[in-house]
Amino acid sequence: MNAEERRQAVRSMLLKSGKPVTGADLAAGLGVSRQVIVQDIAILRARGEPVIATPQGYAGRRSALEPGETRVMACKHDVKRVRDELMVMVNAGGEVLDVIVEHPLYGEMSGNLMLRSPADVDRFMARLQSTKASLLSSLTGGVHLHTIRAASPAVFSEIASGLKAKGFLLD
Repeated sequence: MNAEERRQAVRSMLLKSGKPVTGADLAAGLGVSRQVIVQDIAILRARGEPVIATPQGYAGRRSALEPGETRVMACKHDVKRVRDELMVMVNAGGEVLDVIVEHPLYGEMSGNLMLRSPADVDRFMARLQSTKASLLSSLTGGVHLHTIRAASPAVFSEIASGLKAKGFLLD
């Protein structure tokens, strides 16, 4: 398989997968190193291919094909309450697509999350602790936005009620 065929195989694997795929899994499946996959992903993204990096791995952007609708919710809390906030959203049936902050110098900054389940939240929290990385919301005093996908308006209502009850939702 030449490089272009491999890139198309990566693209196809990502678009067909129902969840993010790690670089290591892509590399093993295609018999190449993880670094080759990182380069292939960079080339695909530079070409405008619908590939995103998430904390769980790479994913093909399929938002237009996914069922449900999206809404943005504004929240505020400190780092100690991250898990609580995310669990409210996924336990209600929402998928937390991203986090967005408004930086005074750079403008809008976002990070892909793609969290659908309590297990996804637990993996995200473990990675937060192991990397000792700072949250984007640390740049804005805890204020941030989340894009959430849900199957029905009732799910958004449940999420909003849960966030409000815990003091996270900004009106």
